[in-house]
Parts: sequence; structure tokens; C-alpha cells
Amino acid sequence: MLSRLTSGDALIRSVLDEAFTQPTITATERAQTEALLRHRFGLDMPLFYVSFSTPAGATSPTWMWHGTTNQYHRWLNSLLHGNLGHSYREDTAVTELLRRAMQYTLPLTMLAALLGVALTFELCIWLEYHPAWRSAMLSILYAVQAMPLFVIALVLLLLLANPDVLAWFPAYGLGSLGAMSPWEGGLGQYLYHMVLPLISLILVSVPGLVIQLSASMQLELHAGYVATARAKGATPRAVVRHHIFRNALLPVLPLLAELLPNLVAGSVVVEMIFALPGMGRLLAEAASTQDYPVLLGAVLLVSLARLFSQLLADVLYQWVDPRIRLSA
Repeated sequence: MLSRLTSGDALIRSVLDEAFTQPTITATERAQTEALLRHRFGLDMPLFYVSFSTPAGATSPTWMWHGTTNQYHRWLNSLLHGNLGHSYREDTAVTELLRRAMQYTLPLTMLAALLGVALTFELCIWLEYHPAWRSAMLSILYAVQAMPLFVIALVLLLLLANPDVLAWFPAYGLGSLGAMSPWEGGLGQYLYHMVLPLISLILVSVPGLVIQLSASMQLELHAGYVATARAKGATPRAVVRHHIFRNALLPVLPLLAELLPNLVAGSVVVEMIFALPGMGRLLAEAASTQDYPVLLGAVLLVSLARLFSQLLADVLYQWVDPRIRLSA
């Protein structure tokens, strides 16, 4: 048996230290209780299939094969059955914790992604119609892009949720919504509390997209098909929207594919600053308490979101340019 101290072991030790404060509790009772808890959480098994350790009675360390009786195999087998385990901290199913968190984070990130993409497209097209504003607008976008997300969120709090300046929006929390989901407590009130977090996520994602897409559109202005479209009598608006814009999207699609995973990562900062329940707070609390089952489940969910975004990018490539085909 491996001798190690994992996060679950540390949690068990802390629980026992708090529970067994009575002098009548013997060391034997404490050891029995600790063994029961270790068995309940599966911490009495080796961590992986193999390990490099010193077996009982040996003098030098060697590789040991543990077969399928290990923590990783147990977790993987449970994962294939849709079971992500239980939280060490709350003794609640990880899937239930993720479900509660995603009912807040998913509307926030999806809405931020949709509004961010729409604002990027319209702003880039507007810059092509008004080239005189291009230099000033890009300078502002470069300045915003250089600011970290937590700085943007704090500036919005000081300007728009401060009684000494403008108290237009709530500074934190969800108000009377409490622990209810957005659909139970009223969508309008939920969106009212989400205005500043939404603006924060949009401001941190839009500048980079606009800068890249606008530069790509500038390169497409000199392409031969643009002169051909103008010679055929196409209006400037039609040339920009139906010719330049679609071809300029190709180099920017990888950035669009990374938008949703980046927003999920940004929600960690936003939800902590604005005291919102969601995936960000769940990840932060799980990391601070070393709640590994929750961390693994959350990381798995973020990985699936990244995989989905890459598949979406492949589909968008074929939509933008039908000549592109996926190869096996």
C-alpha cells in the first residue's frame, strides 16, 4: 500500500481534528474512524496503476504494478458511467454541483460570446464605412486590450455601481434571486444583475477580435475580386458585407473558436469580483480547499467546451469557404 498524503487525507485529518476534541476519544477510535473515511472516499487504494515505491520488507524502491485496484481506474470507470464522484468538502455529487454552477455561468458566457461576436462584426464593418475613425478607434481598443480583466471589472464597479459616482447597477450578488436559477427568479432581474459582468467579459474579448478582423479586412481590400465586384456595379456596402467580410473571417476563426473557453476562464475572475454563484466561484473554492473531484469535473467540462469550440470552428471554415473540406 502506498504511503502518501493527498488532499482527501488532509481533509480527513482536519475533520478528525475538529470532531475529536474530547479527551475521552482514544487514538484507536480516531484511527478506526480515519480508516472508515479513507475507505469511503477511496483513498485507501493506490493512486495509479503503477508506482515507484519501497514495498514492505524491501531495502530499495522499485516499480510496483497495482492492476485495476487504484484511484485513477475507479475514477475513470465512474466517468464512463456518468459519475464524477462526490465532493470532499460538501459530500455532494460533483455532477449536481456542476449543474448548479452552470445554470448561472452558461447564460453569462453564452450571452457574452454572442454579444461579443455581434459587436465585433458590426464594429469592423462600421470602420470600413468610416475609415476616418479607424485610427482613433484602434488606439482605444489597444488600450482596452492591455487592461487585465480584474482591472476592467473594478473600474466598472467604481464608475457604474458606486453611490458616489453612478449607482446604476448592483455592485455584487443577485439580490433577491438568492439561490434560485435565472429562470425561476425572473430573467429580467437576472439580466439586470448581469450587466456589469457581461460588459466586463465583452470588453476583454472584443478588442483582440476587432483588431485582427479589421486588419484582415484591410488586406482583402486589395484583392482582385473586390475590383471585379466594384466593376460589376456592386455598392460599397455590398462589397464589404458580402465579399470582403466573409473572406476576412478565415484568419480570425481560430480566435472565435477560443472565445467560449476563454470566457469560461474569465468567469472565474468576474464571479469572484461580483460575488456571483457559478462555475468560477466553484472552481476557486475547490482549488482553495483542494477538492480534487470537483476540480477534475470542472476541468473536464472546460475541456469539453474547448473541444466543442474547435468542432464549431471546423464547421465555420466550411461555411465561410465551401472549398475547404475536412480530411480524415
